[in-house]
Amino acid sequence: MRTRPLKVALLGCGVVGSEVARIMTTHADDLTARIGAPVELAGVAVRRPSKVREGIDPALVTTDATALLKRGDIDVVIEVIGGIEPARTLITTAFENGASVVSANKALLAQDGAALHAAAEQHGLDLYYEAAVAGAIPLVRPMRESLAGDKINRVMGIVNGTTNFILDKMDSTGAGYQEALDEATALGYAEADPTADVEGYDAAAKAAILAGIAFHTRVRLDDVYREGMTEVSSADFASAKRMGCTIKLLAILERAADGQSVTARVHPAMIPLTHPLASVREAYNAVFVEAEAAGRLMFYGPGAGGSPTASAVLGDLVAVCRNKLAEATGPGESAYTQLPVSAMGEVVTRYHISLDVADKPGVLAQVATTFAEHGVSIDTVRQQGKDGEASLVVVTHRAPDAALSGTVEALRKLDTVRGVASIMRVEGE
Repeated sequence: MRTRPLKVALLGCGVVGSEVARIMTTHADDLTARIGAPVELAGVAVRRPSKVREGIDPALVTTDATALLKRGDIDVVIEVIGGIEPARTLITTAFENGASVVSANKALLAQDGAALHAAAEQHGLDLYYEAAVAGAIPLVRPMRESLAGDKINRVMGIVNGTTNFILDKMDSTGAGYQEALDEATALGYAEADPTADVEGYDAAAKAAILAGIAFHTRVRLDDVYREGMTEVSSADFASAKRMGCTIKLLAILERAADGQSVTARVHPAMIPLTHPLASVREAYNAVFVEAEAAGRLMFYGPGAGGSPTASAVLGDLVAVCRNKLAEATGPGESAYTQLPVSAMGEVVTRYHISLDVADKPGVLAQVATTFAEHGVSIDTVRQQGKDGEASLVVVTHRAPDAALSGTVEALRKLDTVRGVASIMRVEGE
C-alpha cells in the first residue's frame, strides 16, 4: 500500500462540506483500506473563516481558494460551493494544476458540463459528480457505467425532495400549497426562498445532466422545458384521486421513437397510483429508467441533506483516488450521438383540463368541436352543474403538446367558457 497520502482540497464547508470533512476524519482508516492509500484533508476554502467548524483544524481553513489549488500538491478537489462562479473558475484552476474534481454542483454542470469535461480530458483528469443528482442515490455512475452497453430510451423521476414533500402533504392531508410549503420550510426541507425548487429550476438542472448521460448527447439547462408546481391546487388532487392518480413534479427524458431526437422536460403531472413513482413519499427521490436490454429499473432513496449528499461525494472521492493510484481516469463525457433536443410542442402526451363553463345546452358540443378542430381526441368527460354554472373536466388521448396547447387557447376564447381552472399533463400509463 502506498504510504504518501493523497491530498484533498475542500471548497465549501456548509452542510454538505462539513459532513464530508467529518466522514473523511472519522472513517479515515476505512477510506485508506478501500482506496489503497491514505487520504488527507489538506485545506478547506471558505468565505467566513471566523465561523467555528467542529472537527476541522483551523489551520486548514483559508479564504484564498485559488492559492490552495495552486499549491502544487493537491490530488483531488471537492467542490461543494454551488452556483456558477467562482465554482467554474476554481474547477478549471484545479484541472490546470493537476487535480481531479468531485463536484455536487448541478447548476454548473447543467450549464457548462461540456466545457468542464473538455478541460478534464485535456489534462488527463477526472470529473465526477454523483452528488449533483438525487443525493445519495447511486444513479449517475450506474447510468454512465453499468448501462454503458445498453440503450436508454426513457428516464422519468422525482428528483427534488422539497417539491415531493409539499405535494405528498397536499395529497395525504388535504393541505393547500402554502400550508404544505410552510411545513416544508419549518422542517428544513425548503429554503427561505424556495423558488429554485418549487419553480422547477433545480429539477431542470438535474434533468439536463441525466439526459446527457442517458442519450449520449449534450443537453443544456436551456434545452429543458420547465413548469413549476405553485399552481397545483387541492382541486387538482381531488380530480387526480377520482382518476386513480396522484400528482408529482416529474423530470421526463425521452428518446424519440425514430431515435433521431430527444426531449427533456420538468412539470407537474398526474400519474396512476399503480405506478411505482406514485408511492414515493415525503422528501424522497426516485428515478425510473427504461433501457432496451435491462428493461425497467428504479433507483430510490433520500435525495438531499448533508449526510446523503456527502455519501455520494465520498463515493466519488474513493473512485477518483483509485484512478489516481492506477494512473488512469474514469469515463468522461459521452456525446457522440449529437442528437437535437426537440421542442416541448413535439412531445406526445395527455392533458387533464378543468373548465368553468356556462350551464346551458350545447356547451359540451361546442367544447368537443374545438378539440376535434385541433386534432385532439377526447378520452373522458365529466360535467357538474349548479345555479347556472358548471365545471367540465376533459381528459384527452395522447396528442402532440402543441395541439393540446392550441386547443386550450381556443377554449379560452369561447363565450361559453368562463375560465380554464387548471391544466395538468397525465403521464406514466
